[in-house]
Amino acid sequence: MGEMREEEVEVAVKVVVVGNGAVGKSSMIQRYCKGIFTKDYKKTIGVDFLERQIEVGGEDVRLMLWDTAGQEEFDAITKAYYRGAQACVLAFSTVDRDSFDAVETWKRKVEDEVGEIAMVIVQNKIDLIDDALVQPEEAENLAKKLRLRFYRTSVKENLNVDEVFRYLAEKYLDQLNKVVEELPPSPQKIIGQGFTQVDVKSNSKDKSKHKNDGVISLQPSKRRTHGKKSLMTSKCGLL
Repeated sequence: MGEMREEEVEVAVKVVVVGNGAVGKSSMIQRYCKGIFTKDYKKTIGVDFLERQIEVGGEDVRLMLWDTAGQEEFDAITKAYYRGAQACVLAFSTVDRDSFDAVETWKRKVEDEVGEIAMVIVQNKIDLIDDALVQPEEAENLAKKLRLRFYRTSVKENLNVDEVFRYLAEKYLDQLNKVVEELPPSPQKIIGQGFTQVDVKSNSKDKSKHKNDGVISLQPSKRRTHGKKSLMTSKCGLL
């Protein structure tokens, strides 16, 4: 099953990184996707996006990392970008007590939009442990309570950053393989080129009947295709 799916379409995972402002969300994504660390803090306005391709268990996985604003004033913008997310990093900072206390709230915000998805709790800035405002056992107890994997990271020292995203990719693949065993692939999982191929086939069957098919098939971009658009496109092809 896994091999067949791999030939058909590359696996892509939309990962949202959430948490209070200034806990290191943007730095973490920049470190992971570009291999750089910038110590100057710049508030994220709305949403930013980077991606990286890795291999997990012989499968190519494209991780699309959505960097979301941690400030309340951007709440409405940010929430819209949770939709279609298949994995989530709940981030807090070693030296920011409020960010730790907010982890459960962030978890609820994401789950209100997308339900239960692969999640991980990340304590960043572990290099500042001497100034910690969160005790190690507190963080471990929260992870146990929420039944989530817990990582301590230092984006600055590049400690455990790769491990966080590899874990989410593996967890998502496990869930995807279970779904593939039980059900035919859902439109949400067949992304990017998969849609375009469906559209091309439907156009070639009957060009005169669906004059708008060509236009619709051009709309979904690889980055922005999540469930709803693909359904609409394939429906048009079948009508």
